[in-house]
This record gives sequence, structure tokens and C-alpha cells, in this order.
Amino acid sequence: MGRAVYCGDSEFYIDALDLEIMNFNGSSEIPELIRTDATSQPPSVLVTAGQFFQGKVLRGWLIAILLWVLTTSCALPQVSAEDRLFLDLSLDLLDVTTLPTQTVDGTTVGGLSALTYDPQTNRFYALSDDRGNLAPPRFYTLSLGVTPDTAQLAPIAIDGVTLLRDETGEAYGADQLDPEGMALSPRRSLFITSEGVADSPPQLNEYDLATGQLLTQFRLPDRYLPVSDIEDPTGIRNNLGFEALTLNPISAFGELEPFRLFTATESALAQDFDEDPAQPLTSRWLHYLINPEQSALLSEHAYPLALEPFGAVVNGLSELVSLDQGGHFLALERAFGAGGFSVKLFQLATGGATDTSGIARLVPALDSISPIRKQLALDFATLEPAVDNLEAMTLGPQLPDGSQTLWLLSDDNFSEAQTTQLWVFRLILS
Repeated sequence: MGRAVYCGDSEFYIDALDLEIMNFNGSSEIPELIRTDATSQPPSVLVTAGQFFQGKVLRGWLIAILLWVLTTSCALPQVSAEDRLFLDLSLDLLDVTTLPTQTVDGTTVGGLSALTYDPQTNRFYALSDDRGNLAPPRFYTLSLGVTPDTAQLAPIAIDGVTLLRDETGEAYGADQLDPEGMALSPRRSLFITSEGVADSPPQLNEYDLATGQLLTQFRLPDRYLPVSDIEDPTGIRNNLGFEALTLNPISAFGELEPFRLFTATESALAQDFDEDPAQPLTSRWLHYLINPEQSALLSEHAYPLALEPFGAVVNGLSELVSLDQGGHFLALERAFGAGGFSVKLFQLATGGATDTSGIARLVPALDSISPIRKQLALDFATLEPAVDNLEAMTLGPQLPDGSQTLWLLSDDNFSEAQTTQLWVFRLILS
């Protein structure tokens, strides 16, 4: 038994409640101040009480003095355990614009479902989710920026287009790839997910940035591969597969440094689907370690989707952005129905989430597992203009004040009734 005191980002534990009288001349065990944190690592001893006290001290006085020292030296407000899981972040909208309809090298610019930033060239890459119906699957190179003096969007330029190519070097044909998620790696390659639709199973691939050539196709667990069994379907449901993809922040070691990749399904797998509309669905989240020589799937977790709005026909996880090495992310969820688009941004904390890789079906097991924790960061319904079909999201360059930029793009579905919106925010982490 003990008492915990919070001081800043640390939790101090006083292990002294069962001590009646302590003799700190060595004849009794010395109580310790222990610090624990959200990483659940083994506690580390900060200082022993024997370094402060000598002689016989009553339990009540010991606890009172230690509590007074800790609380008065901190002078910080107490926070709930829930708040301690998440980063203190804020988002300020800087600007919104609409990209005009245009063509580049004979391809229609549209269906932009993923966005990633290249700090080496100060360029962005935007992935089109065209399945080869209008042109081969491809990504565009964009020049985007914010003017230093006004913090508004600078003129936008599309610098070129790169076709994705299969193992033979040929551009993909129609319905061979359903590109949705994309992230730039430190080895100058693009990791891209193919969501998974009829006659085209989900994929996690790596492509050369310069040529679009397929480099590696990663194996996905069998439980994600669709099996059309009327009695017992399993795997990705049509067009509800791997839409979200992100890499953890990388240091300066470049291609020699292992990095982590995270991807998640837009909605529940067929075997995890709950037909009760009053119950929110649960997606699955994969965590890979990517090494120069060998890569491995480390774990899988349950991601709880927000309950879909009444009348929604589409609801799911659209994109992820990794914020740090400590398991914090931003997640973009989007729904569409009679009321138009509903888009929300959540902060995630993955620490402590149960590894679900050994659980065949999530629905009966949800009460006994710990899912990824989430906290609402922004509801786009509170902003203007009215939001369109936001699907792409990435961190961009820093602003002159040192704060981070967050960029989002909408997928116009190549429809004249929709637009390609570009939103840019100031992201402040403290």
C-alpha cells in the first residue's frame, strides 16, 4: 500500500503506510520514493528517505513532511489520470483553399487520398486513389507553403506526376491497385497501402520515390485477406480496408535507422463486424518494425471508431499521423450521410493497448481487452467553411515561431459536386 503524489509529469509513490516507527540507523528497511510513468517501465529509485531523516520518525510525520515537500515544490495543479495519457496540444486554423480542377501530363488531378511531406526538397507528395480508370495509379509532387508574414497559404503548384509500377516495371492496369495511404520513408521510398476491393486484395507496398517502381510487397496476416463465405465471411470488407498509414518520426540517421510503420483498417473486418447499429465498430491497427535487412509485424491493436452519426452511409478511419516516439498519434475520422460530411480529429495514446493479434474475433472479446485510447482534438463542424471529404493528412514544415504545421486534403472522388480542399493548421505541442 502507498500514496501517490503527482509532480509535473512524474508520479511519486510513498511506500510508508505500513510503517509504525522507522529507525534510519540501519536496523529497519528504508522507505523509498519511486517514480513511475505512462510507459509502464520498471520504477526507478529517486532518493531514499534515509538520506533526509535520521533517528526515529513517526509514520504520520514522515508522510506529512514528504507530501508537503513534494506538493509545495511542484506548485502545479493536479490532473486526472486520463489527461496524463495525452499530450497537451492545440490547433489553430491558418487558412483553407480549394484546388482548381486541372490536368498534369494527361492525368486528371483528383481523388487525393494521402499526403506526405519531404523535408529534403520542401515538397509534398499527394496520392490519387484512381484505380486505373482514368489514368494509372499515381502520385503528384506539390509545392505548398505558408507566407511568413501573413501565415496564409502561398500559391500552390503541381510540379509533376509519377506513375506507380509493378514488379515488371509496367504501370498498373485498371483495378489492380486501390491506393489510399502513403508515407515517405527515410530511405527515399514511399510506403503505400492498397485498401482492398473486389478482385483486388489489400496490399502494403514500398515504391521507389524517383521512379514509382515497386520495391517490396509486405505480407499481411491472413485474417485481413477477404474470404467471401456467405455463412462466415472474414477479412477486409469491400472498400473498407487499409486507408490510414503513418511512420514514426525519424532522426538524422536516415536509411540506416530502423523505423516503425503503422496502418489501420477504415472499418471493422468482416469477422469483427457488429450488426447492432447502437454499438460503435472496431478497426484493427498494425504495427511493423522496418529494418534495412528484415522487417517484422510487432503487434496489433483494437481501434474504437466513433459511433456513426444517424443516417450515415460511410463512417471510418481515414488517416493517421505519428506525433512522437511515445505512442501518440492524430487520427482523422470521417462520416458521410444525409447531413453531409462529418469530420473529427482525435488524439490517440497507444500505450497499454492489448495486443489483439491472437484474437480471432473482436466483438466477444471487447470487454476483456484494452483498446487504443482516444480524445477529441477537433470537430470540423465548429469551423468554416463547410468541410468536404477530408482523407489526407500530414505534418509539414515548421513556422517561423517554431510551431509545426498540419496539412489536410480532401478527396473529391472525381465528382463535379465535390472539391479538393486544402486546410493548414498550426499545431502546438507542449
